[in-house]
Amino acid sequence: MNKFLFKVFVIAALMISGAGYSNAQNINLIPYPSQVDVLKGNCVLYNSPLFTNHKGLSGLLQFFNEEMSPLQKNSHIPKQLIDLKILPSLAVYGSYELTTFENQVAIAAPDSAGLFNGLVTLLQLYKTAKPLNDKLVLPHLVIHDRPRFGWRGFMLDESRHFFGKQTVKELLDWMAFYKLNRFHWHLSDSQGWRIEIKKYPLLTSIGGIGNFTDPLASATYYTQEDIREIVAYAKERFITIIPEIDMPGHATAANRAYPAFSGGDAPGYPAFTLDPANEETYAYLTNILKEIRALFPSGIIHLGGDEVAFGIAAWEKNPGVARLMAADQMTDLNQVEHYFLRRMADSVLKFSNYLMCWDEAVPADLPVNRTYISWWRQNHPESLNEAISKGYKVVLCPRLPLYLDFVQDSTHRSGRKWEKTKFNSYLDLYHFPENSIAADLSGKTNILGLQGNLWTETVISKKRLQYLLFPRMASLAEAGWTAVPAKNDSLFNTRLKAHLLLYDEKNIYYYNPFHPDQHPEAVDVNTEDQD
Repeated sequence: MNKFLFKVFVIAALMISGAGYSNAQNINLIPYPSQVDVLKGNCVLYNSPLFTNHKGLSGLLQFFNEEMSPLQKNSHIPKQLIDLKILPSLAVYGSYELTTFENQVAIAAPDSAGLFNGLVTLLQLYKTAKPLNDKLVLPHLVIHDRPRFGWRGFMLDESRHFFGKQTVKELLDWMAFYKLNRFHWHLSDSQGWRIEIKKYPLLTSIGGIGNFTDPLASATYYTQEDIREIVAYAKERFITIIPEIDMPGHATAANRAYPAFSGGDAPGYPAFTLDPANEETYAYLTNILKEIRALFPSGIIHLGGDEVAFGIAAWEKNPGVARLMAADQMTDLNQVEHYFLRRMADSVLKFSNYLMCWDEAVPADLPVNRTYISWWRQNHPESLNEAISKGYKVVLCPRLPLYLDFVQDSTHRSGRKWEKTKFNSYLDLYHFPENSIAADLSGKTNILGLQGNLWTETVISKKRLQYLLFPRMASLAEAGWTAVPAKNDSLFNTRLKAHLLLYDEKNIYYYNPFHPDQHPEAVDVNTEDQD
């Protein structure tokens, strides 16, 4: 056994047995760090805002101090000095070292993201610490920490149901609290277009009307000013936002607004696709994506590219598509779909760094060095293997276990199950990807990381949104950050119970896996969807 594993197992044993440092039970960190050394003695700190003498790093403290403000009851308490240092020698992006001394804390990292991660760890220590009058008692610790994956993501679908700026900011706060760093924002689909485009105002005034359960609901969407505000909010929390504008399928809302670019009607899927044979379609979409790119500095635009087959039959009746196929010697409509994606990829890559697509796009021969693939179809492992073998950068987000609209308990009835029985428990997420990926991922440097996706067909209320996300967001965080040797169900459950108390403090309506009756299932739409 190497020294690292021996240290992890010794610390775990101490925490289970209660031996060693008496406050070990207070180390309720999620995700759990790579290495935690518990030393003798305490660290006693003021329950007050932090400040640093390093002026260039002071902005990093904003999230910490905002989150601590409810605990700061006495304004006369002096601010607490923290020692922040940039040490390039630590190397791994996002890694950090945290040390608690008798009455001070020091954090070192190779970059600002690492310092922020260390501050989040300190924030969790504060929130679960023993209060002592106006002070907090922390364990005396030395923490060495680094993320397992660079991409630790969460996706929210706001086309099916719209939640608004305040809810999104609250989710970004929780993402930051759990060191999740990619927010994939699904802003267009068949049920609604949710982002203002100046050049095409009908996209929101008409395309923004309706949602999954009420096609006549008033138009809801984000203005460009809203988007800038949320992007800045996320940046302060070291979260990158990746916008998705779905194409060439899932385009019904856009086609309501601008029917000239519709690919036609298919049985059960009217105006589902964009017209791949209309040259003006590509100019129209390029103009939209230019505005999208100007709003989101991530340098990544997600083009969707999924489930086009639902509406592709409409292209069979389109004379322009027949001419396009003849001119380019295409033999089936899948080739037309891939042609469309390549055309749009060319447009995106002229003004952006990368594009992203769902895994149906893997056969489209998009530029390997500038395309990210979101693998979601767990029943198509061959798509993952093909993406890996071709060299695409891949984000793992399979329905099992990373779709958060799937129910999380066998007794739940509102939401989705796979093959009538399979659901996504918090421990299924915790043990991802080792418990559910058939492909050998060891040594695969093109696996960027993982992402939990929340589709909102069955999610109307904020109450249900919270019920589906918590505590699974904590499990997602652990899956993305913590190395396999450090995972332990019993220890995770102990830490998670402490975090349920934090949810209570924030009035989060969560599923309690230890006491399922505490909060009855939040039901918006009783679908019992089986796919």
